[in-house]
Amino acid sequence: MHSIEHYSEAEQQVLLNLARDTVTRGVQGLKPERPTGDSIPAALEKPRACFVTLKIDGHLRGCIGNLEADSALADAVLRNSYLAAFSDERFEPVREAELEKLQYEISVLTPMVPLPVSSESDLLTKIRPFVDGLVFEAEGQRATFLPSVWEQLRQPELFLRQLRLKAGLAPDYWGDAVQCWTYQAIKIGETASDPG
Repeated sequence: MHSIEHYSEAEQQVLLNLARDTVTRGVQGLKPERPTGDSIPAALEKPRACFVTLKIDGHLRGCIGNLEADSALADAVLRNSYLAAFSDERFEPVREAELEKLQYEISVLTPMVPLPVSSESDLLTKIRPFVDGLVFEAEGQRATFLPSVWEQLRQPELFLRQLRLKAGLAPDYWGDAVQCWTYQAIKIGETASDPG
């Protein structure tokens, strides 16, 4: 298993600021822009995959990410925050009136590891609830649930059922072509703001 990295509070704050600034700029019609100078710590320049989740009052408002580490983490956060706010097809684009209510959560992913499975029951015994994110692929369809989804779907059977639906497959689908991968996530989030 890959060791989980740690980010300092300052590094976490840089990522959250990047996400917030990107969405604020997007509402103004501006594209994501990397800050000038050396304000990005070296740890955030390493290639990493990530997801950015937007919530309002605990309810999902957008979530977009990438599973492959194809760019620096800072750039992935810029891209995915913009896409989560304005290109998640499940939601209308974020509006200015919502900016102050948005809560940001960034999940930095460890590299995906193939999970050889021979059956649904085999998969259910191998996946670790509240630890693993899962990628499920079959019939040219693919979907993933982040480890944080276990908070809503606590039973492995339900987790898997909903993941197959997300992939556009039957909820009880199984076939010889099924491929699975697991990964873990470092969750960087904001605490609810104090009123005032």
